[in-house]
Amino acid sequence: MALKNHFAEATRALGCDLAAEVADAFGRVRLRVSGTSMAPAIRPGDLLSVEAAKLEQVSPGEIVVFAREGRLIAHRLVAKTETTGERYLVTRGDRTRRNDFLVSSAELVGRVASIERGGSPIHACTRLSLMQQVMCRLLRFSDRATYLYLRLAAL
Repeated sequence: MALKNHFAEATRALGCDLAAEVADAFGRVRLRVSGTSMAPAIRPGDLLSVEAAKLEQVSPGEIVVFAREGRLIAHRLVAKTETTGERYLVTRGDRTRRNDFLVSSAELVGRVASIERGGSPIHACTRLSLMQQVMCRLLRFSDRATYLYLRLAAL
């Protein structure tokens, strides 16, 4: 069983590295979402079009993609900060309660340019509507509400 888990982790890390290299080489990569940390703005199954970007090119409110521990993470940029002369991004999932650990320029893959859901394009908004903000607060505190929301949204 441990060998199977190790193989899965290695495969995931390889996919993560490959996606980052494709974005860097071609300027864009498309990724399928599997998590719920950005609900309701991004849902599992959505297809993200990610364009390569540097730390200086992204702005608070945008959704950025970064590589960490063999995974690609798409979270909203909350702020930029500087520590010991290095610049970092402060990010957080719309549905999460706390900020992520600081994101370095080496971890940044790019910004979400567009979202495709069920074959239809969706604008990657930089500001949540009042209704989305209320929904995020509800979903932050209840996994059951998130599950119900995702089931209803799928209909």
